[in-house]
Amino acid sequence: AVCLPAWAKVDLAVDDSVEVYLGDSAQISCQYNFSAASQPSVVMIQWFVGRKDGNSSRMRIFYGDDSQQMVDDNTPYSGRIAVTSDQQASLLAIQDVRLSDEREFFCQVNGLAAGNAEGKTHLRVFAVVCNPVGCGSCLMVKVSLWIFSQVASCEARNGFPKPNITWYRNSTPLLPAQGHVNVLTLVTRESNGFYSVQSTLEYKVLKEDKDAQFVCEVSFSVPGAVRTAESKAVNLTIYYPTTMVELWKESPQGLVKEGDTVELRCQGDGNPPPPFVFSREQDPAVDLESRGNVLMLSAVSRKDSGVYRCRPLDVEPLAEVTGDVQLTVHYLDPAVVVPKDSEVMFKGESLTATCNALSSLKTSTVWYKDGKQVGTGNTLLLQDATYETTGEYVCEVTVPSLPALHTSGFVHIIVQGAPHMHDMDREVELEEATGRLVNLSCEAHGHPLPSISWSIVGSQGWHEVVSKANEHTAHSVVSVKVTSDISALCNASNDMGTEIKAFSIKASKSLSLNPTAEGNGVIIVVIILCILLLAILGSILYFLHKKGKIPCGRSGKQEISKENTTKDDIVVEMKTNPMEEAVLLKGVNGDKKSPSDQLGLNSPLPYI
Repeated sequence: AVCLPAWAKVDLAVDDSVEVYLGDSAQISCQYNFSAASQPSVVMIQWFVGRKDGNSSRMRIFYGDDSQQMVDDNTPYSGRIAVTSDQQASLLAIQDVRLSDEREFFCQVNGLAAGNAEGKTHLRVFAVVCNPVGCGSCLMVKVSLWIFSQVASCEARNGFPKPNITWYRNSTPLLPAQGHVNVLTLVTRESNGFYSVQSTLEYKVLKEDKDAQFVCEVSFSVPGAVRTAESKAVNLTIYYPTTMVELWKESPQGLVKEGDTVELRCQGDGNPPPPFVFSREQDPAVDLESRGNVLMLSAVSRKDSGVYRCRPLDVEPLAEVTGDVQLTVHYLDPAVVVPKDSEVMFKGESLTATCNALSSLKTSTVWYKDGKQVGTGNTLLLQDATYETTGEYVCEVTVPSLPALHTSGFVHIIVQGAPHMHDMDREVELEEATGRLVNLSCEAHGHPLPSISWSIVGSQGWHEVVSKANEHTAHSVVSVKVTSDISALCNASNDMGTEIKAFSIKASKSLSLNPTAEGNGVIIVVIILCILLLAILGSILYFLHKKGKIPCGRSGKQEISKENTTKDDIVVEMKTNPMEEAVLLKGVNGDKKSPSDQLGLNSPLPYI
């Protein structure tokens, strides 16, 4: 700002204002410029301060010219200020700025005939307000719904200039509104000059404010800016009665079956959450045992199905504030199979078996026999029964929508009938060699279990070698020696009838065995083995002789024989001369036999 009288011949410039923190140093500059035509010979500088009590008078704090520089005594600035001046400017420095230093400072320049001028600067002092969380408080109180009351207060202390407090609900500033929002502010000037501000929020609480966050914000000025500080966000504790209740099945998830443990949970919109009582719609006067807002039903059955109800205790007994839920307990009764347990059928008959299980849901039925599926649905039709039809039939009933529900039943089918032979031929004709042993087999099915008996004509040498039976099958094997033509009958019988299988065996002499030929064959085999052994022995002796290990006569041959021989004795002679016969078989009379006679090759071969 330029403050020059109209007649002055000097230009003077000072700062409009200077801002400084409490306790810091402040500098106020005063610049002046005389015209070239009126340069003063002497320049006098004076600094004044305005009084804060509203008095328009001034107090000088400094005087200086070319010959002297003097700080006035007995002023609040004695000892705290310093002034430096030259022909163009004067600089006032204030140490340890106080709150009382916030006032106007005047710079007066006098060049006598060259002119004079005066300018003023406002010194602003700032003290940072204490954080509202640390120095102030946000006291939250418990309030009731729809009542206009004091809900919170916030205080900021020791600030300068005076701080401001603004209330926010979920980041939205709360503006005064008649009957809904009102803010009471109390400003206190402390003895040390600081300001303390207390703000009280009066608010009409609604149910929607249950989860809202309220914050007080303190704003204060600093040199060149405005700063803010927030309190910690808090929630109101609001008391209001329950107006709505919800009851639901917490567990198990999905459908409920008999034997399950069911948890019903109740919740209302009242605050604080009230206790609840549970009952059934069928008997509302009887309270069920519960724990808080949870009702546990253990090992439920179909009798536990129905409508369950919960009611809060923070409302009037006649108030219709309840929560309901329908509980359905599903079930599947044991399977009932008709015919029951076991059923006897005659061979060739038909039978219809049924399997039913009472259930609250749609069921699926599958029939199995020996682990294999044989039918589906509630009925099983067995047509033209055979012995293979006999067995245990199991029906399994399941609930597709609730797989944990399943049951089963069974029926044992027995097919009754006369014996039945497994073989296709009822008359068997055989031709066997005389003297041979022949096994005859007979197997029959039937119920009751057939018994097997044999009738054999033409052989006394027979006996049963196998006799076994299971539930429906009998099996017998006899061994018969063929000495002549044989007729054999296998008779399988039970209470339902009889079946016969006939065997006819023709004895054949042309197929009979030759004992003599058989004996000759054995002798030939023995002779061949002996010749092989002797040949090996001769090879060993010949090898040793060549090595000089065994001394021999001129002929170089040895006889291996017995002095006394009897008829049919066998003499084996080994020779080292390769031109001589290697092996000679002699009779007792010394006659040489042909090789064919020696080996008996003209004798008949044995029967194998």
